[in-house]
Amino acid sequence: MTEVPERRRVRRAVATERLTGQASATVELRLVDPSPTGARIEHLALLRPGGRCTLRLPVPSRSLALPAQIVWTTVVGQERISEGEQALRYQSGLMFGALSPEQERGLADLLTKLHPELS
Repeated sequence: MTEVPERRRVRRAVATERLTGQASATVELRLVDPSPTGARIEHLALLRPGGRCTLRLPVPSRSLALPAQIVWTTVVGQERISEGEQALRYQSGLMFGALSPEQERGLADLLTKLHPELS
C-alpha cells in the first residue's frame, strides 16, 4: 500500500483528552419582530434551541451586537436558493442576555426607528 503524502503546511497535534470549544458562523437573517427582551428572526440555516448567538444589527453610525439565546426554532417554508435547489426557511425566537447600557440604548433607538408610535 502506498502512503498518502501530507497535504497540510503544518503538522497537527493530536488531542489525547477530550477538549470542547465553540465555533460560530455568520447566518444571514431577516429581523421579523424585535422587542426590548428578544426578537423573532427568519433564516435559512438551522439554529438549535438552547444555543447562544450574537445578533448583529446595523443601527445608525454603528453596529449593534446583542448576546442572545435561541429559545425556539421552527420550519416556516422553503426557499429557492439556486436553479433546482431549495432550502428550508426557519424562524427562531431569541431572548437577549444581559445588555450593557450602551446596548440597551442602541436597541431602544432601533425600536424607536422601526415603530415611532410605540416610544
